[in-house]
Amino acid sequence: MNVSACKQLQRLDVDTVCRLIAATQLASGEIPWSTGDKTDPWDHVEAAMGLVVGGYIEQARLAFDWSRAMQLADGSWFAAYRNGIPENRTRETNMSAYIAVGVFHYWLITGDRTFLESMWDTVRRAIDFAVNHQSANGEICWAISPQGKVDPMALLTGSSSIYMSLKCAMAIAAVLGMATRPWADAFKRLGDAICNRPYLFNMTKSRFSMDWFYPVLCGAVTGEAAGQRFERQWKKYVVEGLGVRCVSDQPWVTIAESSELVLALAAMGDTEKAHIVFNWLSDHVFDDGSFWCGFTFPDMTLWPEEKITWTNAAVLLAADALFNLTPASRLFDHRWWAEAGYPG
Repeated sequence: MNVSACKQLQRLDVDTVCRLIAATQLASGEIPWSTGDKTDPWDHVEAAMGLVVGGYIEQARLAFDWSRAMQLADGSWFAAYRNGIPENRTRETNMSAYIAVGVFHYWLITGDRTFLESMWDTVRRAIDFAVNHQSANGEICWAISPQGKVDPMALLTGSSSIYMSLKCAMAIAAVLGMATRPWADAFKRLGDAICNRPYLFNMTKSRFSMDWFYPVLCGAVTGEAAGQRFERQWKKYVVEGLGVRCVSDQPWVTIAESSELVLALAAMGDTEKAHIVFNWLSDHVFDDGSFWCGFTFPDMTLWPEEKITWTNAAVLLAADALFNLTPASRLFDHRWWAEAGYPG
């Protein structure tokens, strides 16, 4: 590790960040966005992954226990809870499928096969829920309304997240010796849709930076195509010296999107640029060392003021990808997936 990288790592207090997440977690295992705020199933899993990076294994295990207990009969979760009570009864496909990423991440770090076996049925049903809403063209419908109506709209970010979830679910199945042929077919068709048929997705969301980098982060777009994708729109989303805009036409930089861009850059092998972006984040912390959610520019106003669990978890995942803090540091690495022998 070079001197610059060492200095970056020294400025990150992993234990402080994990203590924030653990202190926000409820006794049930539920991890809200912030104290007194809502919980959504995707960000809950992301927060649990941050805990595992920092060695807070017991708290992370409790979070996964909560997910297993709250799963609905069709394999999904509601879009939002507050103290265990459903607040938004929409059921989103990408939010539900992400449990597979969290479970595989936990396995890579702990090697706990008993845990993996205990979560298999939860993962299987969650992935089946998402795959059951895939169209003939390969994209996946984003949600089912509280009234039970399928919304046929597909989101590029959401489908990219499901692509990563499918990779992890098939890897879990490989470890456990389970068959996944229907998932493999769904994975192939989804990847083709993401790479070759952008018109299948809601183009109004292209203002959001996640639509730009998630196809690379998930490993659907790789190699030269990934580099070209980033080069074409870098200036649209990235504010040099600050980070990544959440939305291209708004002066708001977010730490989570910036951290996920770091992950995507590292995944495609551009670690030099990943370190540069990560270095921009180090000043945007509270007095306790936890990270802001975001800020406006050029006035540099902190907004919102809450300490967000999943934002801080995203920073930890980015740090892991850059500094190899855990055995899961290469979870998003395109080359690792090609070399590891897992499906996908």
